[in-house]
Amino acid sequence: MLQKLSMGIIDLKDLETAIGGKKRLIGIDHGTKTLGLAVSDPLWTVATPLQTIKRTKFSKDVIELANIVKTYEVGAYIIGLPLNMDGTEGPRCQSVRHFADNLIGKADVLGHDPVICFWDERLSTAAVERFMIDDLDLSRKRRAEVVDKMAACHILQGALGRLDYL
Repeated sequence: MLQKLSMGIIDLKDLETAIGGKKRLIGIDHGTKTLGLAVSDPLWTVATPLQTIKRTKFSKDVIELANIVKTYEVGAYIIGLPLNMDGTEGPRCQSVRHFADNLIGKADVLGHDPVICFWDERLSTAAVERFMIDDLDLSRKRRAEVVDKMAACHILQGALGRLDYL
C-alpha cells in the first residue's frame, strides 16, 4: 500500500501519490502585480489559460484563489519558480517561495492542505510574448491582458509534459 506523503512543497515525481491519484492541477505564474492562472484537465494532458488575478492583499488574493480551486476541484498547485539563467535562485525565487509558504499557512481558507510543486519557469513569459507577437500578431494592449495567464499555461504544460515521463 502506498503511503500518503505529507502535504506542502513536494517534488513533482511524488505528486500523484501525494494527492491520491490524478486531479486537476492549477498553474500559477507569480508576479509582483498579478497571479496568472491556468488549469489542467483531470487526466494531466493539457493546460488551459484561466485568468489573471490582480494582486492586492495576500488575504484577499487567497480568497479569490480558493474560490477558483474549489470551482475546478484542484488537487495541487504548480508554481513557476523564476530561476536565474545559471540555475541559481535570486530575490524573485525567494518571493515565490514565500508566497508558497504563505499558501500552506492558509489551508483553512483554501479548504485543504495545499500540495505545491515548483516548475522552472526561466523565460516562460518571454517565450509566451514571442509566440503572441510572431504567431498570434496580438497588439501590445491585448498581450498585456493575457500574458500572465498564458505564462501560467506555459508553466503548467511544461510540468504536465514532465509528469508524462515520470
